[in-house]
Amino acid sequence: MSLRLRLTIVAASVVAVVVAAASVTTYFVMRHELYSQVDSELAQHAQDPRTVFHGPNPFSGDYVTLIGSDGSLAGTALPVGKGMRAVAAGAKAGFYQEETVKDLLGRNEHLREYVTAIPGGAVLVARNINYVDHDLSRLRLILILVSLGGVGVAALAGALVSRATLAPVRRLTGAAERIAETGDPSERVPEGGRGELSRLGTAFNTMLAALEESIETQRRFVADASHELRTPLTSLQTNIDVLRQQEKLDPEARERLFADLQRESHEMRNLIASLLELARGEDAQAERRSVQLDELVESLVDRARSRFPALHFEARLAPTVVDGVPERLERAVWNLLENAGKWSEPGSTVEVVLEHGELRVRDHGPGIAPEDRPHVFERFYRAAAARSLPGSGLGLSIVREVAEAHGGSVSAEEAPGGGALLRLRLGAS
Repeated sequence: MSLRLRLTIVAASVVAVVVAAASVTTYFVMRHELYSQVDSELAQHAQDPRTVFHGPNPFSGDYVTLIGSDGSLAGTALPVGKGMRAVAAGAKAGFYQEETVKDLLGRNEHLREYVTAIPGGAVLVARNINYVDHDLSRLRLILILVSLGGVGVAALAGALVSRATLAPVRRLTGAAERIAETGDPSERVPEGGRGELSRLGTAFNTMLAALEESIETQRRFVADASHELRTPLTSLQTNIDVLRQQEKLDPEARERLFADLQRESHEMRNLIASLLELARGEDAQAERRSVQLDELVESLVDRARSRFPALHFEARLAPTVVDGVPERLERAVWNLLENAGKWSEPGSTVEVVLEHGELRVRDHGPGIAPEDRPHVFERFYRAAAARSLPGSGLGLSIVREVAEAHGGSVSAEEAPGGGALLRLRLGAS
């Protein structure tokens, strides 16, 4: 069942319930009014029942029977029951009732009767209320027709309103189906109008824009990764082809080839690890927990001292706790330290400071050129001075990914006195 049909049914059902309730209420109110009017006139007639026998009678359509306290009857021959005789005997209060009797022609007469005590007995006044039944019957028919008409109009109006209201939804559905068929998220839907459906259109277009950007990013990533992998693979293939003729090589040349193979395989492994780190992004399944960041940085500084024995690493680390994924934080910090070690001259110092939720790594190398600073955190970007050095251009982009995934940021600037200063900001717990 379509949403449009469901809305039409709901609109018709609501109107049907409302109209039915109004019709039933109207019917019983009118019935009560008609009966009240009859009862009032019967009671008024009962106040002077003898006018039916003596002089003009404003209630000439009524039947009157006098009931003596001894049970005698006078007037119109109406059925008199025990209850009426009890009223005449003073043993019971007066009351109203309805009764159906046959007239002289054998037709049914629906009577409304009122019996009340009078001096010497009681009086029974009755009126044929077939006309009331007729009026109520006509009222029922009118109310039924009005109810059916109201439900029909409501169903038609509900169909028209749902058609107009759901037009944006149909456009969204059509766009989603076309995108699923073509795989092209560049399509957009109109955002005109107001209210929730307009917001839905805006949200849908925002989602499409994000999807388009994600697909484009993925394409660029695959293209860049393919380009970066092609170089070491080509070099490996070349060296392997040379090694096939190793009998023509002297031992020293073979050793150089093996060293090149080892270096290139190491770079390939690092590149693949970096690509996997970037492709994973913020892993929703990764468990976050409180991390003693100063202890993590201290262990990585010790590792950097072993990795770069010709450099001096000075660390000043304030106790800092952050909420995050330890493995990713470790990778980001190590990339900063490795970047500083790669650009530092032998014998120089790398300063590592952690305070107020910010990690600062400063080297005394050549620094980062102003034109390169806006791009150093982009994937695969390598400054002109870095193209002769080993690396893939992914280290600092991983730092940015990790920082943003933890609600922080990273920046690069020129250090006072020369060198590069990189800042990794993370929210402290």
